[in-house]
Amino acid sequence: MRIADVLRGKGSGVVTVGPEATVAELVSELAGHNVGALPVVEGGRLIGIVSERDVVRRLHAGGAALLGARVADIMTTDVTTCAPGDNVADLARVMTTGRFRHLPVVADGELAGIVSIGDLVKARIDLLESEREQLQSYILG
Repeated sequence: MRIADVLRGKGSGVVTVGPEATVAELVSELAGHNVGALPVVEGGRLIGIVSERDVVRRLHAGGAALLGARVADIMTTDVTTCAPGDNVADLARVMTTGRFRHLPVVADGELAGIVSIGDLVKARIDLLESEREQLQSYILG
């Protein structure tokens, strides 16, 4: 199973945030869209990613003043990405090893979607269920 298959099932729409947005605005977007991370995009180009975990850790270190800071001040700039043709199982390992839960999908230099570890687990479960049903059908004739 490939990332393109996952995106077909969940959709490729991506909510993004700009680097000049405040952390308060970021938190509002995360809560409003019920997501755990947002890609940071500037001029149509992926320049980072910021997650709830980034906010919590920096809030713990710096206090409530963080809410007025810019997203650019807390985002991760060394972003691991994937392509639509990448294998779901391989990327699940990458995400588990790297201890991150969100992976932007880039195609032809453009942000084409985002997948979470939950999306990948669901895809694997769906695939296993489909295979089980096919085997059961084959055995029972």
